[in-house]
Amino acid sequence: MNKLYLLFICFPVSLFAQSTYLLKPDRVFDGESIHEGWAVRVKDDKIEAAGPTSTVSANGAEVIELKGQTLMPGLIEGHSHLLLHPYNETPWDDQVLKEARSLRVARATVHAQKTLMAGFTTVRDLGTEGADYDDVGLKQAINKGIIPGPRMIIVTRALIATGSYAPKGFSPDIDVPQGAEEADGHDALIQAVRRQIGKGADAIKIYADYRWGLMAEARPTYTVEEIKLIVEVAKSSGRGVVAHASTAEGMRRAILGGCETVEHGDAGTPEIFALMKQHGTALCPTLAAGDATSQYRGWKKGQEPEPERIKQKRVTFKQAIDADVTMCAGGDVGVFSHGDNARELIMMVDYGMKPLAVLRSATSVNADVFHLADRGRVRAGLLADLVAVEGDPTKTIADLRRVRVVMKGGVLYK
Repeated sequence: MNKLYLLFICFPVSLFAQSTYLLKPDRVFDGESIHEGWAVRVKDDKIEAAGPTSTVSANGAEVIELKGQTLMPGLIEGHSHLLLHPYNETPWDDQVLKEARSLRVARATVHAQKTLMAGFTTVRDLGTEGADYDDVGLKQAINKGIIPGPRMIIVTRALIATGSYAPKGFSPDIDVPQGAEEADGHDALIQAVRRQIGKGADAIKIYADYRWGLMAEARPTYTVEEIKLIVEVAKSSGRGVVAHASTAEGMRRAILGGCETVEHGDAGTPEIFALMKQHGTALCPTLAAGDATSQYRGWKKGQEPEPERIKQKRVTFKQAIDADVTMCAGGDVGVFSHGDNARELIMMVDYGMKPLAVLRSATSVNADVFHLADRGRVRAGLLADLVAVEGDPTKTIADLRRVRVVMKGGVLYK
């Protein structure tokens, strides 16, 4: 029996017939609101019914009692790098330049499983960071049931302006492999966008600013006109554009250029956040990444005062909340450990959001922003991507770490 259970965890989906389940938790968070005394019926890979227990039939279903637990949609990680691992283990430069891609893919298969077991049934993976198009094969392996993992939205290599990204610090006489694809100007940008889409990108990611040049200061890269061109070409194939932007000017260009989300937004201002609200641009704040890198640099969290970078991030995050900017949940996981994705959600509460708002960000809001109409809510007809946690995360967000049940497409993984 134990051997079968282990096999079930490692090789699900195609090896086991779909079943009908009736899940009976203490409460259901449906992606928007909390409901006491609800049940959820799952048939094959879809939610068949959800509502008050007395209204949901148990006929022909295996009943799973979830006493003391909250059932919710599978969580959606908005900013992941499955092909990276924490920088305190191996610096980013060394991962890009010294680790074989085969090694990185092997690690990524473990990262994918840890992410799924943490209750995140979908990830938006925002760049392979020097591993070319290996996210395409990783996604295919998950979809085919070869390895367990979350559903993936991928951007493959991402786009950078020439000379603006990294690794850096080498002789100017040497051309060093970059962590993304360099492209500039009209024709080259069109070709790069189309090439990445043709290879399998679900969206296009750009670096609207970065620490470039000898001074290594974050400055804008692409012009507004270049960003508009990228967005136009991507949109013609039904895809959106994601922008790394940490400076106010980089954010402004990304917003005016038509990017759907801004990642990081560290130096945003009230004016910039008002512009985001006006244009419907969502923010993915990646609080946990800054927290992690500050600790890697020596900050003893809980023992020493917060570094200026952390204090400023609290300020800008609050400004974004006050401006009513649409808030995605995404931690830039890979900078810190995969499977610890809930760290970002816990920090969002610590930085000023209400637990219920954070749960919405990690489910229905992310689903809407990422154009995932088939998930993110507990509703009949949607994918049976469901997670149950001990306790009530609408009151204590840290309960998200107490995952007891993980279901993806009607298949129980945990």
